[in-house]
Parts: sequence; C-alpha cells; structure tokens
Amino acid sequence: MRVHTRHTPHCGVARILLSPGEAVQANADAMVASSFGVTETPPARGGVRSHGKGLPSVFNAPAEGGWLDLAPAVAGDVYPLEFDGKLGWSVRKGAVLARPSTLRHDQNWAAHGKLFGADNGFLDHYTGVGPLVLSAAGPVDQFTLEPGELVTVRPDYLLAYPDSVQCRLRAVDPSGPQSVATGEGLALDFAGPGTVLVQARNRRLSKA
Repeated sequence: MRVHTRHTPHCGVARILLSPGEAVQANADAMVASSFGVTETPPARGGVRSHGKGLPSVFNAPAEGGWLDLAPAVAGDVYPLEFDGKLGWSVRKGAVLARPSTLRHDQNWAAHGKLFGADNGFLDHYTGVGPLVLSAAGPVDQFTLEPGELVTVRPDYLLAYPDSVQCRLRAVDPSGPQSVATGEGLALDFAGPGTVLVQARNRRLSKA
C-alpha cells in the first residue's frame, strides 16, 4: 500500500494505491471515489458490533490493483504515519483514516492501562509495518524531543506519539471536571527522545 496526498494541509485527500489483491480498512463514509473493480466488505452486523457507529469497511483491490480516495469528515490535513516494525505508536481515537492489514490495533495495551486505569481512554495503540493514514483538524505540526527534553500538550491537540516517548497524564485543575474518554481537564507531559505529532486545530471545537 502506498499513499499520495493532495489539497493538504487544509482540505486533505489521501489516495490509497493498492497492489493486486491488497486490502485496506477505512470508514466507508470517508470514501470519495475508487478505481473500477475495488470492492467493499462492510463491517459485520449483529451482536455487539451492531451497536457501533462508524465501523470501518474493508476495501479490496482486484487482480490488476487499484486505488481509492479518502477524505476526512473534518477539514484539515491527512498524514501518512510510517511504521518501521520497531516502534509502536499511540494515536488519538478517531484520527485513523485508513489502515493496511500489515498494521495491528493493539487492544488493551498495557501502557494505556497504566495511563488511564480501568477506563477507556482517548488513545489507541498500533504496531506493525506500513503507512497508517491519519486525519487532523488543521495542519499537522510536531515536536522533536531530545533525550530528557520535556513538552506539555493538551489532549484535544494530540495526534500521535511513539513508544520511545515517556508520557504522564495529569489534571490541569484537580478540583475541576476531568474525563479520560475525551481528555477534558487533562494535560500530557512528554519526555524524549521521539517526535510528538499534534494537530493545529482543536478537533472537538472544530465540530461545534
């Protein structure tokens, strides 16, 4: 799978180029167009899955290969995050536009358990090889941290960070409202080495 982007950073579209028989997982609502012959397998119905919204479909290329164009619901950047098989990444929930089969979503990742406790937090974890295509509210920016260098980021602006970065979650005001599901009232302290990706606009406010 290869990714070409256009109309970035304000109204990004990602063209996913698929080899013969290759598949990619993406939200059907984000699919603008595809080459003829690309097929879609919707998410399974029934059971727990039937209660979810925005579950991804699987798009399969025909024998001659193909492409599909994806555009996020919120105007902003599209960013192919390349995985080298060595480092995993923590990614803001809802930020993944497309995921190849070579990348794995790590359910119940241990470090997130330490960060959020028993609650379902605002991050997902991925490992593997290949491009994970992210959507961002506004342009994507980054902080490249040297070993021991620190930066504080508000969760609404966080996009992704690698396993090489140390992370601490804390309350901005211990007496104020807080939510590990959305990041409300919280801040993240990061220590290098590594690169922290952020989005230049607040996704939650962008939908208001």
